[in-house]
Amino acid sequence: MSIIYFILILSVIVIIHELGHLMTAKYFHVYCQEFSIGMGPVIFKRQGKETAFAIRALPLGGFVSMAGEEGTDVENIPFERTIKGIAWWKQIIIMAAGAIMNVILAWFIFIVITMVQGKVVLPSEPIIQGFTEASAAQEAGFEIGDRVTQMQTGNEVTEVNSFDDISEHLSYFPKEETIFTVERGGEAIDISLTPRWNEAENRYLAGFQSKPNIKDITPWESIRYGSEKMLDGSTAIFRSLSKLIRGIGLENLSGPVGIYQITAETTQSGLLPAISLIALLSLNIGIFNLLPLPILDGGRIVLTIIEKISGRKLSEKAETIIMTIGVVLLVLLMVFATWQDIMRLFV
Repeated sequence: MSIIYFILILSVIVIIHELGHLMTAKYFHVYCQEFSIGMGPVIFKRQGKETAFAIRALPLGGFVSMAGEEGTDVENIPFERTIKGIAWWKQIIIMAAGAIMNVILAWFIFIVITMVQGKVVLPSEPIIQGFTEASAAQEAGFEIGDRVTQMQTGNEVTEVNSFDDISEHLSYFPKEETIFTVERGGEAIDISLTPRWNEAENRYLAGFQSKPNIKDITPWESIRYGSEKMLDGSTAIFRSLSKLIRGIGLENLSGPVGIYQITAETTQSGLLPAISLIALLSLNIGIFNLLPLPILDGGRIVLTIIEKISGRKLSEKAETIIMTIGVVLLVLLMVFATWQDIMRLFV
């Protein structure tokens, strides 16, 4: 069942993404040869009026084959019906539409889930309210009532405004010594803490607890809080990306194996957590696809803008080289992420 859930969740995200490309391409009269879910050999195919709809063997990814793209057959297709034959801004809309649809899907799900729950968990004040058993934090010298104002691990400094800031910072440095600055009795005190491995949780924990801040909301308020949840998720993704570029948190990177593990664990918790996972993955995929890397939608958008500014079209050879570099980088990233996933299986 976990495999089925994994395929279904990925399929929903991919279908929404590719529908964004397909609908905008058709709106601008670009000829679309095939709309495919999955990669590899075709296991089902049906020819529509103009576009063939296919399901392929590997449920990872999908594509819309548009006239004018590399590898497509453009014989007997008028140039103005190819992706290269329409205005540059229309090309950008088509390329960005998939990621935008993923973000819209995530936004819609966040609002609906918030509405169904009828309550939200607001960020808690960064005040220590308690400790877990055999807590590393208590042994380090923390006391109930301490307000955390800052954390520093190596050269990475985080100003703390809520308990979420503490959790996020420690997720990037789960095994390293962190210097906490806390307010206690009007004084600022520095406390050194190294998280400890917790067998029950199967992860490193600092061991202090906060007070939940739960608020009941009306259906109308769910629009506001669902939107805030999506915005918070988006900013967290960008913060993660900035840290990854600096080499921080690379051990947290996950590929298909890691996503499968998370899916298996989440779907056992019920329907709402599973739908929430769709929102989180859809948001991640939407933002990731807009990164300015060749082969990704964001990279293609950048190339289109460069062509417009320079007034020159890239040669097929140059475009092939750039796309090949993009594929190699993406494959290396996938291999590294999958290796991390496999290593975590043995921890």
